Amino acid sequence: MTVKNLPLESRPREKLLMKGAQALSDAELLAIFLRTGIKGMNAIELADYLVEEFGSLRGLLGASKSQFCRHKGLGEAKYAQLQAVVEMTQRYLAEVIQKEDALTSPEHTKRYLTSVLRDRRREAFYVLYLDNQNRVMSDEVLFEGTIDAASVYPREVVRRSLEVNAAALILAHNHPSGVAEPSQADRSITRRISDALALVDIRVLDHFIIGDGEIVSFAERGWI
Repeated sequence: MTVKNLPLESRPREKLLMKGAQALSDAELLAIFLRTGIKGMNAIELADYLVEEFGSLRGLLGASKSQFCRHKGLGEAKYAQLQAVVEMTQRYLAEVIQKEDALTSPEHTKRYLTSVLRDRRREAFYVLYLDNQNRVMSDEVLFEGTIDAASVYPREVVRRSLEVNAAALILAHNHPSGVAEPSQADRSITRRISDALALVDIRVLDHFIIGDGEIVSFAERGWI
């Protein structure tokens, strides 16, 4: 059965317009992106198949070009479109946090950091540089290490913070293992960075550990 022959409320695009995007399943959202199916499968059936093949929508979004294109119904054009969607999402979230106080909108900050860090296979230490109104001026991966650890140097954090004239920082790094619980080493390096920055009157507002589906905030735990 083609999508056009489905009841109106079962067609993904019409369902989105009636109920909002949050009402759709992963496969329904993907079907809107795919637009058409292939021989023997309508767009919804193809989307269901792909979500199952890749394990999840996240698995599909994170697939390499070769992994993506070897599946039926997909190719370089679809891969380019999907990567553009991912990049637009990250840029949207980056723009949102640049216009808001990072302390009063922590959920936007968490969503942005999750989109940037969660699927990295190597541990990356990320810094958000804030102005005196706690708005993000710039951000970057400052250190990147092996899959187990990154070498983080407080003096380099201080140097970069002074270079961009930051008033405060938010730190973040991912745990490729997926477990967000901070280690003793995580707590120790956070203290060292905070102490070093305090000498030049720059505050550390939080340190987020990004796991697989979970985030730990040092500030929320009272560690900063």
